Amino acid sequence: MSYTRFSIARQMDGDNSHVEMRLSADDEEGGETGRQEHMHASMPPRRSVKNLCFIVIAALLLLLIGFLIGYLSYRGRMQKAGRCLDGSGKCEMTPTASYLTEDETEEEEVPGPSVLYWPDLRTLFSKKLSARRLEDSLRQRANKDSFEAGQIEDEKAASYIHDQFNSFHLDEVWNDEHYVKLQVKGSSNNRVSILQNGIEEELESPNAYVAYSKTGSVVGKPVHVNYGLKADFQKLEKLGVSLNGTILIFRAGKITLAEKVANAQEAGAVGVLMYLDPYDYKNTDALVPFGHAHLGTGDPFTPGFPSFNHTQFPPVESSGLPRIPVQTISSQAASKLYSKMDGDKCLLEWKSGVMGCKMMSSTANVTVKLSVNNVMVDQKILNIFGAIKGFEEPDRYVVIGAQRDSWGPGAAKAGVGTAILLELAHVISDIVKNGGYKPRRSIIFASWSAGEYGAVGATEWLEGYSATLHAKAFTYINLDAAVLGFNHMKISASPLLYTLLERTMKGVKDPTKDSGNLYDRVGSDWVKTVVPLGLDNAAFPFLAFSGIPVVSFSFCNKDEEYPLLGTTEDTVENLKMTDKLYDLMRAAAEVAGQIALRLTHDHELYLDFERYSEELLAFQEKFLPYLRDVKALGLTLNWLFFARGDFQRATDTLRRDIASSDRENKIIRRALNDRIMKVEYDFLSPYLSPKDAPFRHIFFGRGSHTLQSLLENLQLLRTSRSSVNVSMLKEQLALATWTIKGAANALVGDIWDTDNEF
Repeated sequence: MSYTRFSIARQMDGDNSHVEMRLSADDEEGGETGRQEHMHASMPPRRSVKNLCFIVIAALLLLLIGFLIGYLSYRGRMQKAGRCLDGSGKCEMTPTASYLTEDETEEEEVPGPSVLYWPDLRTLFSKKLSARRLEDSLRQRANKDSFEAGQIEDEKAASYIHDQFNSFHLDEVWNDEHYVKLQVKGSSNNRVSILQNGIEEELESPNAYVAYSKTGSVVGKPVHVNYGLKADFQKLEKLGVSLNGTILIFRAGKITLAEKVANAQEAGAVGVLMYLDPYDYKNTDALVPFGHAHLGTGDPFTPGFPSFNHTQFPPVESSGLPRIPVQTISSQAASKLYSKMDGDKCLLEWKSGVMGCKMMSSTANVTVKLSVNNVMVDQKILNIFGAIKGFEEPDRYVVIGAQRDSWGPGAAKAGVGTAILLELAHVISDIVKNGGYKPRRSIIFASWSAGEYGAVGATEWLEGYSATLHAKAFTYINLDAAVLGFNHMKISASPLLYTLLERTMKGVKDPTKDSGNLYDRVGSDWVKTVVPLGLDNAAFPFLAFSGIPVVSFSFCNKDEEYPLLGTTEDTVENLKMTDKLYDLMRAAAEVAGQIALRLTHDHELYLDFERYSEELLAFQEKFLPYLRDVKALGLTLNWLFFARGDFQRATDTLRRDIASSDRENKIIRRALNDRIMKVEYDFLSPYLSPKDAPFRHIFFGRGSHTLQSLLENLQLLRTSRSSVNVSMLKEQLALATWTIKGAANALVGDIWDTDNEF
């Protein structure tokens, strides 16, 4: 009797299958197969040609079957990986070491590192987070008056963080020194006085000051301009109020102090006062906040350049430095000042909480004298870093950062973020060293100094390593002021991170409720409530200057400001009055940590590059009503719309490339991820100098090159056509069009896949 025996075994080196086939013939009479010496004697007569053909056909058929089994096995595995990578399947089951799941027999197993699937990694991370450790870290801020940048308490905190990073056994721990110019309080307090009928009366001489204010004394008529928004100035303009030579009084909030000062300068004011209005900031009657007046970030005396090792540059100043004196006062002092003014009451819609609020004095016999004697100093500051290196792409980084310095105790401003930073470094390092997790990419933990002066430490780091960071850092997670309340959540983020952030919130329990998660708290329309990043957020220069996707969030009280931020009362004891403080800190750590881990876990970068197509479409819809107005000027919006269409097609191309690629090929996977991570950077206008216009992002930057500025100019065509600079409008259209077209070309990939036609 003849028979054919074959076996199919899956190979580990990438071959589809291995087919082994053995043809054999036993004795027709049932002879002893174990007696090899008699095999030839017992062989049957020679087979006919017909039988031989049958055997050959059977062999070929079996080979074909073996090939098909191997092919189908390989195809099935690739489809499973594809469903995870392209976002349409169960990404939650993605393993760390491989997207493939093998059904090998015991003898075919290959030893290697244990596989951590995402659900297992997420659970392990959550279990290891400790609210008690967060409490212990925050307590480092207790009974301290100040952590002013470069001063002794700031340096002690830097040394402590450096030692902690070492104790966590991070792969690398280092610090960067920067030599920056900071403005500090002079030998005596700044002074605000009321001059009435030739008599000078001191209104207030607070300990707090505003950094980078112009020094000297000015005198002017006091005028209240609400929050200092453009809309507030327009209301006074309609009332016929002249602001030339005046000292303007603003309430804190809505926009940064630096933006208020810039608006005041533009209106012709000679000085600015700002206070915490009780309507927005409860129980702060006697408090005077600190602040800075630089309309920008980083050292304003090395704009666009890093401040390393006393490096000398041509004398230059940031255009964002104010040209007028600025000082903060208490709401008590503001109330006293209003009582001296005899003009009209503040507009009802301004809803001031100060009794007797007045817009201005109807006579010229009441003026205010403002004297500022701050001094400029050269100061060494330290940024502290720790890194966990990736196992597959160590030169790709997620950066997690927190401000360390504060003018007062800074419990909410800097203490919470620093505590979360240390907890994340501790837990993630433990998971990598002892829990079996092998991150594909690196995680950098950063403690910044001089954040109070306008993200100076963070910006100088970005300026110093700009050529490296824009190509290697693909996300920044900001931890500053992560807990300011308990019943609401404020979010600022790049659109690239919306999808990941939403998925993360669905996986983090709401600590203020018995059931439900953070997504339930923010609701399905949370994207509509995203707050644009301000100049006072350390994440802003990462996004607008360096083109790195960012996320920044905080727990807060709905429609309320945390009243003690930036004051001497920002203490641990006062912060502990927040309900479930340490549970909220733990939840914030879980959100930040899950985002970082997911970005270092998956094969494909979890950045939703298709979101920007929606953002561009939203702007196009806002531009559409002005088609005829633009056409009347001999211009067109069509090229801008065509560029948007090109970007849409580029995202479709990238998605197809990802779906059809061999995701087991590390070179191909890296090339695809590089295209994804450059999306944000490609929205930095390449036609502007980083020195003259540092915030070049056309969505989130500052300046005439932004899409928002273009929209405002188009709106002027309806409201004040004579004020529109047609040449500037034409340039805006060109810059926006070619920046979007360039981003589309970069997203497509290789140069031979692009063209310069719309």
